[in-house]
Amino acid sequence: MQTLNQHCFTTGLLHWHVFSKMQVVNMLTMKNLIKYALIVFLLSSFTFQSVSDVVHALNMGNAALVSKYFDKTVDITLPDKSNSYSKSQAELILKDFFTNNVVTRFAVIHTGDKYGSQYCIGSLQTRNGTFRTTIYLKQKGDKQVLQELKFEK
Repeated sequence: MQTLNQHCFTTGLLHWHVFSKMQVVNMLTMKNLIKYALIVFLLSSFTFQSVSDVVHALNMGNAALVSKYFDKTVDITLPDKSNSYSKSQAELILKDFFTNNVVTRFAVIHTGDKYGSQYCIGSLQTRNGTFRTTIYLKQKGDKQVLQELKFEK
């Protein structure tokens, strides 16, 4: 039969053991949570960087900079034509569009993301008028690629 002191000591050790195990589990869970949060933050910052880089290139009217984000094929919609182009063809089409419509400003109206894809809706102001612009990027491997670009009057 245990004395009261022995019982308290044994119970105290048992409580210490259980709570120390819980603390270790809580620390591991917290480390994993922090690790996952950091990964999500880093991935989202790369993703939004791509969108902001494309927006910056559009703001400058720079087809070469925009084309850095093109996928192998790109759907481009212009007021007078719409087609799917290879990366090099798409750059030429965009360069021609910017030559005929000198960009003065690009204003972002809305951005969003879903399932690894990003989109941006904006207003491209040129010397020849304003175009509602839609940019669609998709995650491929470790980077975002531009798959669709629409300019509508």
